[in-house]
Amino acid sequence: MQISKNKKHQYSFFFILSIFTIFNGGNSNILIQINFILTSILFLFCLYDKNYNLHFRIFFTKNKVSIIIYLSFIFYLLFQVIPLPIEFLKFFSPQKYTFIDKLDLDISYSSISLAPSNSYFQIINFITLLFLVFVIKMIFYNERHNNRLYLFLSSLGFLSSLIAILFYLNGNPDFFIFKNSNYKDSSTGFFINRTVFAVFLLFSLISSLELLKKLNVKIKKKDNFFIKIYIRLFAIFITIGIITSFSRIGNFLLLITILFYMVNEFFLSKNNNKSFKYTILLIVLFDIIILGFYFGSSQIVDRFYFLKEEFSEITSENESLKRFQIIKFGLSQFYNFKFFGYGAGSFENLFQTNFISLDSYYANHAHSDIVEYLGEFGLIGFALLFLSISKFFFNKKSYNFINLMLLSYLLIILAFDFSLHIPIIQVLFLMFFVLDKKLIS
Repeated sequence: MQISKNKKHQYSFFFILSIFTIFNGGNSNILIQINFILTSILFLFCLYDKNYNLHFRIFFTKNKVSIIIYLSFIFYLLFQVIPLPIEFLKFFSPQKYTFIDKLDLDISYSSISLAPSNSYFQIINFITLLFLVFVIKMIFYNERHNNRLYLFLSSLGFLSSLIAILFYLNGNPDFFIFKNSNYKDSSTGFFINRTVFAVFLLFSLISSLELLKKLNVKIKKKDNFFIKIYIRLFAIFITIGIITSFSRIGNFLLLITILFYMVNEFFLSKNNNKSFKYTILLIVLFDIIILGFYFGSSQIVDRFYFLKEEFSEITSENESLKRFQIIKFGLSQFYNFKFFGYGAGSFENLFQTNFISLDSYYANHAHSDIVEYLGEFGLIGFALLFLSISKFFFNKKSYNFINLMLLSYLLIILAFDFSLHIPIIQVLFLMFFVLDKKLIS
């Protein structure tokens, strides 16, 4: 069977998403480079095609201002890593100048960033995100293509959940490159962090539910019977994966997701889609209630109390530091670097500079994305980033059911987690926003 040109490009895109997913969400400097190379190659191949090139030029023309501001943000990040005469730091980064001055070393040049190598790779990551947006708008241009993407994400989420549950039921042994023993009593799948795993699965769950909804209403074919069975099975396993991650934020967002769908289907939707309503009720009854009690009945309510985790303690022989205090620390450091920031990917260096006596305990993220992004980019960089993506949030046509749910995810993660610093989560948020034709043409 001959595969169409469009499918070849879409399957290449699916391969890149798989690389992101299987290798810890692309969360390392080497993986950022690999994903950048793969994405760049796909982007160039798409540009070479006349039809795709036309899609790109239309998208660029309609979103020229946002793209130019985003490119300005990229150049701003480059400015953070360029070595500057040490005297310039008195203006651009007084706090770093103070650090260097205390070292009493003969240093003539230094960058604003506290970790220039990490900042460099973050620049590559942000360029990759821009290329992925271009690729998505070039190769997914109708509802049938979007459904194919939903099916892929549903399948990928099912595979990740299945493997995670199998590892979990066998005591989470380390396997090959997958360090499951980091969370011995929870599912993490291909990911090191269980909350990142849960957030990834939430996007897979949304893909499954949206595809089921369309299969029941818009897409009526004889062979859809078995596809619907598969997708329902995928949705059940994905939900089990979220529950067994025991991530409080992940389970809380799962509850929000189900509530959004229940309110929409039972009270707001004009389509009387009984089959889909039964699927939602099945997830509530079987996954959340029955399996929730099976995997820890005494903690079923506590699992949704996500703020409790923010007050758990990090201890050492000499000190104790609560996770909420890490957020407070990140906020206090923002005031020290408020205009030009301390560089993307530099929080770990900043933390270790201020908490030397915590022995082997350290924080590589501020446990609040909004606090960390403000500190990394400073007010200038954060303003450029926000302006470049503001069309996602201030377009009157954007307030549909899915986007409101994603905005609730975004607000909770920005305030209480660091998942938005993980490349695959960044890609998924952008993908779902960009695929909405009402939001961005």
